[in-house]
Amino acid sequence: MAAPWKQWGDDLEPGAVAQMANACRLPVAVRGALMPDAHQGYGLPIGGVLATEDAVIPYAVGVDIACRVKLSVYDMPVATLESDPARLRGAIEEETRFGVGAAFRKRREHPVMDLDWSVTEATRRSRDRAWSQLGTSGSGNHFVEFGSFRVDDDRLGIPAGEYLALLSHSGSRGTGAAVASHYSKLAMDLRRDLPREMRHLAWLDLASEPGREYWAAMELMGAYAAANHACIHRHIAARLGARVVLDLENHHNFAWKETHDGREVVVHRKGATPAGEGVLGVIPGSMASPTYVVRGKGSRASMSSAAHGAGRVMSRTQAKKTFAWAEVRPVLERRGVELISAGLDEVPMVYKDIDRVMAAQSDLVEPLASFQPRIVKMAPGGEPAED
Repeated sequence: MAAPWKQWGDDLEPGAVAQMANACRLPVAVRGALMPDAHQGYGLPIGGVLATEDAVIPYAVGVDIACRVKLSVYDMPVATLESDPARLRGAIEEETRFGVGAAFRKRREHPVMDLDWSVTEATRRSRDRAWSQLGTSGSGNHFVEFGSFRVDDDRLGIPAGEYLALLSHSGSRGTGAAVASHYSKLAMDLRRDLPREMRHLAWLDLASEPGREYWAAMELMGAYAAANHACIHRHIAARLGARVVLDLENHHNFAWKETHDGREVVVHRKGATPAGEGVLGVIPGSMASPTYVVRGKGSRASMSSAAHGAGRVMSRTQAKKTFAWAEVRPVLERRGVELISAGLDEVPMVYKDIDRVMAAQSDLVEPLASFQPRIVKMAPGGEPAED
């Protein structure tokens, strides 16, 4: 019998719904949930949450292992966005790098590089590349942006009001992709009996050597993704001479060992945000729509999960055929957004209305604050997506 699962949102892609149903047919599946930003991916849909027993599914974690969102709120006046945007733009330009193979001439430093990178052959071989890309961002939907941060609830630990903030979104770069590729292929080789439409749901037993190796590599990629964001935020704050008054972050594209329904399971959140009771999270919209800081409600039905963003309504290929910068720029101007770089496949119109997504998960999270993008940098058009 298929494992039970529940869906949030009523306008989800049929393909994403079918993928969720297939995932719950796996013999290792325990329970599932589909978030309101869901859209079709490989194996488990983006926005899919799947609990398994004693097994991990590399493609249910995702290619960009431990992709992450980080928000820093500064002690600088929010009026800097109007009075000195060139200073903020310069900080992003000088202290970030985007795209496949992006690296800094002088390597960034972080204790993550002192961890044991020999936990698997895949991470050992990739250590030097990982260090060269430390503190950089990928392509696809990855970004670094300044904006105004409005706090409506003092439970965040800072007074209600408006602040200047920096928001970033990226993951484990080429190293994470190499780990995902190696162990996904290995899992598929071990599960050749899976139907064609379920081959990307191939799993590794946690008790097996490949399963233990993948888990160790995944956790290392979690630390590495966090280090990438730490470097970005540290260097930008230092360039501006700013003090951070609030710091929030969370992973998605990860697997956690958790207890649900009285049993320990492996919870995969592929494009889904942890939302345990009282847990703070960051849920982005698009380059021209709000990001929300939320407090989780610990929903049992969603296995303490929520959406990780607005969710796409259009493929990258279709977006490039549909839109032109001549029609996009006026939209950005009306919303007060200065775009440093991005591709047409990331314009606001390719995403769902973030407020509708938030309304569809009001039982999962409670918004406490919002961030409005004003100066945005993404990988230039033409870069292959890493998300």
